[in-house]
Amino acid sequence: MSIYNSSIINYTGTYTDMYQLTMSQVFFLDKKKDNQVVFDYFFRRLPFNSGYAIFAGLENLLDILQDFRFSESDLELLKKKGFHAEFIKFLKDFKFKGNIYSAKEGDLIFPTRPVLQVEGNIIEAQLIETILLNILNFQTLIATKASRIRIAAGEKTLLDFGLRRAQGPGGYYASRAAYIGGIDATSNVKAGGDFNIPLTGTMAHSFIESYENEYRAFLSFATAYPDNCFLLVDTYDTLNSGLPNAIRVAKELEKTGHRLKGIRLDSGDLAYLSKTCRKNLDESGLHYVKIAASNQLDEYIIRSLQDQQAPIDSFGVGTSLVTGHPDAALDGVYKLAFSNGKPQIKLSENVSKITLPYPKQVYRIYDSKGDFTGADVVTIRDEKKPDIMHHPIYPGKSFSFKSLATEPLLEKVMENGKRIIPHRTTSEIANYSKERLSKLPEEYKRFNYPHIYKIGLSTKLLNERNNLIHQYKNQSPENRKNN
Repeated sequence: MSIYNSSIINYTGTYTDMYQLTMSQVFFLDKKKDNQVVFDYFFRRLPFNSGYAIFAGLENLLDILQDFRFSESDLELLKKKGFHAEFIKFLKDFKFKGNIYSAKEGDLIFPTRPVLQVEGNIIEAQLIETILLNILNFQTLIATKASRIRIAAGEKTLLDFGLRRAQGPGGYYASRAAYIGGIDATSNVKAGGDFNIPLTGTMAHSFIESYENEYRAFLSFATAYPDNCFLLVDTYDTLNSGLPNAIRVAKELEKTGHRLKGIRLDSGDLAYLSKTCRKNLDESGLHYVKIAASNQLDEYIIRSLQDQQAPIDSFGVGTSLVTGHPDAALDGVYKLAFSNGKPQIKLSENVSKITLPYPKQVYRIYDSKGDFTGADVVTIRDEKKPDIMHHPIYPGKSFSFKSLATEPLLEKVMENGKRIIPHRTTSEIANYSKERLSKLPEEYKRFNYPHIYKIGLSTKLLNERNNLIHQYKNQSPENRKNN
């Protein structure tokens, strides 16, 4: 088992929705288990009114799928639930043996275009849908939130304090995704160890309250950690007690050849308090002491503190980060695009919800400076690289990019159930994401009314989709049943 497959959850075959199993049993009993299909994973709306999203979770998903099995207890459960004996026998030897094409983890992704494609038989493709959506939707959401917080914080240090506020075990992967999105360190020891994320942690108010006075608490902590000491100064009175006691301890540390690393503010008017603390620290000759701030921070509060020129060196973010507040979920979906050699399409009264048929490729278009133009074009996988893209909804709107460079974004990452790409560390993915984000024009990164990234279709894909729409809408109800 890969060292990157560390997990606090035992992902077996029953980590799925019931309807995946009920549908799969029908496929099995109807002798359709070998029908070959292609499913697309994509999402329809960017979270947080953002101009982009950061793809996260692929490494974890690939490792999980390599070991995805039905345990004996899983099979016993399905037997009790009344599943057919022959189907249960089939599941005993179940293993995902399909292929996966995917965007690179850490890349920027946008609505309606395929992010990942699954090729395999109908049962294996169906049974992995839930775990795929569970892992990718959540981590992409959190990585995107972290990226927005990073933009607000600029070069300031960002710390993940969110485990205690996370939705149960979700906090484990939230810390990983947050690091990919731009967080510098985490308080989450399990995730920090498993994903090689720097760890951070200071003290709680209860630590200070457990001593006879604040000064004794500070001194004991500084004695134990003379070179890595942050003091929480707002337990009783930030300016009249906490800060003076911190300065006293800092001076005593200096006498022993050590330096107080910083103080932390966890309540009150953070802009005012940080400015006053900075002034008093500097007047005491403690220019080197850093100021950290926490308490329900998000990208908007951090941006406000930055605009107020609050002298805060690091921000601890928790609830808003690991819960993806206020969106809470990415609306990623998994739709059939190809079945038994035939393109498939889902129609809708809402034209934007009509799916795209066929196995596909996505190309990113670059400008003459090597940055993203703000457009990706979706093609049928085996067609040659296009030089024009069409608006998927409005006829007549197109963009020619014949003279511009393009990059294919979907690569084969799993073949016959085995990953075929090298493992990448969380740090490598985070650095890649940072590099990709640097190529995105600033208009797409702003918080208010970001530019809309364009997703177009190649001429061939547009025509094939429109032909399918026409064919389906002109079929009689009886013919639709038979297809």
